[in-house]
Amino acid sequence: MSDIWPTELSVSKDRRAMTVSFTDGARFVLPAERMRVLSPSAEVQGHGPGQKVTVPGKRDVGIRAVQPTGNYAVRIAFDDGHDTGIFTWSYLRQLGEEGEALFAAYEAELAEKGLSRDPKAGGR
Repeated sequence: MSDIWPTELSVSKDRRAMTVSFTDGARFVLPAERMRVLSPSAEVQGHGPGQKVTVPGKRDVGIRAVQPTGNYAVRIAFDDGHDTGIFTWSYLRQLGEEGEALFAAYEAELAEKGLSRDPKAGGR
């Protein structure tokens, strides 16, 4: 995976998705909501096993900014104020390849906890 690098990172005009293309030709359109709720940040993932947070109410979240972090990742700032996720090239690739399954698991967690993707219903 270390020899696979992004050749394109672009945010859609409506700020609701980011397109990532890689040197091997793979291309993914990653919805902002998916990236936000699956952010690699400690705020979402926790600091250890069993500390992962299910983040509700992010259906309408947008991408505010994308900043390079070294030569291995980008920091994505979302319009809800979340900006601590460092998305490595390999994690962006994983979100492209496994994102639908990961998001389906997230939706199941929401349902199990009585939470919603909708901002107004996002609270408990």
